[in-house]
Amino acid sequence: MRRTDDGAGTGGTGSRALAALGLSAFVVGTAEFAVVGVLDRMAGSLNVSAATAGLLVTAYALGVCLGGPLLAAATLRVPRRRLLCAALGVYAGANVVASLPVAFAAVLAARTVAGAAHGLFVGVACAAAAGLVPAERKGRAVAVVFGGIAVANLLGVPVATFAGHSLPWQYVFMAIALLACLALLLARAVIPTVAPEGGRPLGAQLRHVVRMPVLILLATAVLLFGGQFVLFTQLSGYLQETVGVQGGAVGLYLLVFGAAGAAGTVVGGYLADRAAAATVIVAAVVLAGVLAALQLLGARPVAVGVAVAVWGFAGFGFAPALQLRTIRRAGAGGGDLAATLGASAGNAGIAAGAAAASGLTAAYGFSVLPLVAAAVCLLTLPLTCLPRPVRDAGPERVQPSREHTRPDGAERVASLTRAP
Repeated sequence: MRRTDDGAGTGGTGSRALAALGLSAFVVGTAEFAVVGVLDRMAGSLNVSAATAGLLVTAYALGVCLGGPLLAAATLRVPRRRLLCAALGVYAGANVVASLPVAFAAVLAARTVAGAAHGLFVGVACAAAAGLVPAERKGRAVAVVFGGIAVANLLGVPVATFAGHSLPWQYVFMAIALLACLALLLARAVIPTVAPEGGRPLGAQLRHVVRMPVLILLATAVLLFGGQFVLFTQLSGYLQETVGVQGGAVGLYLLVFGAAGAAGTVVGGYLADRAAAATVIVAAVVLAGVLAALQLLGARPVAVGVAVAVWGFAGFGFAPALQLRTIRRAGAGGGDLAATLGASAGNAGIAAGAAAASGLTAAYGFSVLPLVAAAVCLLTLPLTCLPRPVRDAGPERVQPSREHTRPDGAERVASLTRAP
């Protein structure tokens, strides 16, 4: 494989490595939400109430939010390929435990461990994908990882739900564990060995991450994902109670949302390479507008379907740009840790949005959810439009920065020979 000075690979090996990352993200994304489709069957089998079984979703989200960054902090100096394989191995093991005839507490613990491995994997996979390509294609590389998760929501989750109701639900987790093992072998075979960016200890990386530009981007992720999940968590009930969509037709709206999200991820990757900051701002405006429109459309199924498609496109489209900007703002000294924190911030928003949705629905019904979701997304505009006191550590446009494209020694030599 040919490498650029920053360690990015080009050619067939780089393409195969990106494909392996995308397929692995598909496996991880499928397991995240597949449990929702079989929650009722799990509750009966594990002898717990439906409300208690819902803790399996919460435990996973907490694993992503808390366990992912902790694992990343503990493994900052581990080469990325080894770390990706370890995350997939732990993920496979956790899903095996969930498929065994064990007590609810053991399944809950397994979901927490799986969430932590998920958070670690997504962050490292995004950093690894960006390191496989030249500077002008990093956004599209990161989009491959998010694309795998988007396709999981489009195809993997419905298939897993169908299988979980046609077969014992334990088979779903066993199949996911098997797929994770296959993804591990594929990653081991085709992803090149790349040292973690910077290779600095935790304290040094934290100094790059705990800065206002990075924290603003993490807060943006929390708000944008949180705002969407205020409505998305209760979308099925909203469609039935407010729009008048009946039974199986709800699945069609979810399919439209997932397909639009997959397309948005691809387009968002291209836009991230050209204008990442503008992509996030435009997506926030579109999300606020389309969610507010859902408040006004009422019982107009076709118009609501169009709005759901626009929502899915924008809701997935901003993710590559936001993740890429987070990595860039942290710079070479904190990019790996920032990538994991970006994934955790999104999941923190999902958890908060889901909790808010439950409370709002119980107090006011489904009809208020779109307006609240729009308001939360709108809160990101003051953050995304703030003047930038510090330049991104990476290129906002297509020009590669010297920090990422030259080894330190070459940069020192160049600085000595550069004209004053």
